[in-house]
Amino acid sequence: MPTFVYMTRCDGCGQCVDICPSDIMHIDKTLRRAYNIEPNMCWECYSCVKACPHHAIDVRGYADFAPLGHSVRVHRDEEKGVIAWHIKFRNGKKDLELLAPITTKPWGTGIPKLAEAAAPGKDMVNSQLLFNEPKYVRMDTGGLNTLQSNGLSLKEGVYY
Repeated sequence: MPTFVYMTRCDGCGQCVDICPSDIMHIDKTLRRAYNIEPNMCWECYSCVKACPHHAIDVRGYADFAPLGHSVRVHRDEEKGVIAWHIKFRNGKKDLELLAPITTKPWGTGIPKLAEAAAPGKDMVNSQLLFNEPKYVRMDTGGLNTLQSNGLSLKEGVYY
């Protein structure tokens, strides 16, 4: 579902441009509004949709769940901790209202403190493992690691 921008809602703040991993969100130089320069190249990560403070970015739904002429509104509610997807038919009748939990960290809180981490030893430098690789993704311990074998469990209501 590629993204598109409602020009009347956009104020040109550029948050969508800054966060777009495929670099397809741009600011029009004459109108000072964001737009998607290549919808076919959209990764469908919806980072721009979630980052837009004015809810100016929507997505085009696929025909398997949203009929022709529909609209898909996405609303991120930080207080409730959910992302709501509202899908409406052409005639205005509400078809679906989907809720999903927000599983990401707040902006700026996921910055690792690498300056405080210990430097890798010579054995780690010569190893094929990643630096500071968590033990539950390592495959050199002689078997397949599971959530249970590492003392972890899935959170209720959160699916990846």
